[in-house]
Amino acid sequence: MTQPFTLQPLLDLTNSRLDRATRELGRLIANEQEGVRKLELLQTYRDEYQARFHDALRDGIGVEALRNYSAFMARIDEAIEIQRAHLDQSQRHTAAGKQVWMAHRNKVKAFDTLHDRHVERERRKDARDEQRLSDEHSANRHRQREDAGDP
Repeated sequence: MTQPFTLQPLLDLTNSRLDRATRELGRLIANEQEGVRKLELLQTYRDEYQARFHDALRDGIGVEALRNYSAFMARIDEAIEIQRAHLDQSQRHTAAGKQVWMAHRNKVKAFDTLHDRHVERERRKDARDEQRLSDEHSANRHRQREDAGDP
């Protein structure tokens, strides 16, 4: 009779943890991608605003408009730096999430290997048992024939 894999509860638990780590890593990657998108959007907006600023300088602007452009550019630059910091943090979280995911994946692979070895041992044991039963059956039939006088 085939014996159950005694570590199956641990294999199930590690698979469950891997699933959670996979979902969390997906969330972290999505957050990082959103951070990249926001940073690119801010940089594009800054470039466009700077182009308008240069056009205004070329066309001639007043002191008040110059101050407003400069102040707004400073706020955009500050927003870009804040977004870069958020993105850096998001990238660190994603890297940590990848490490957690890899650790869980490696545990699952280890338990899978043990499970595969168990299944193979049980298969070989069942094949030996089947062969033994077949040999016993053949030996019994041969004995019965000899007892009956058949050659």
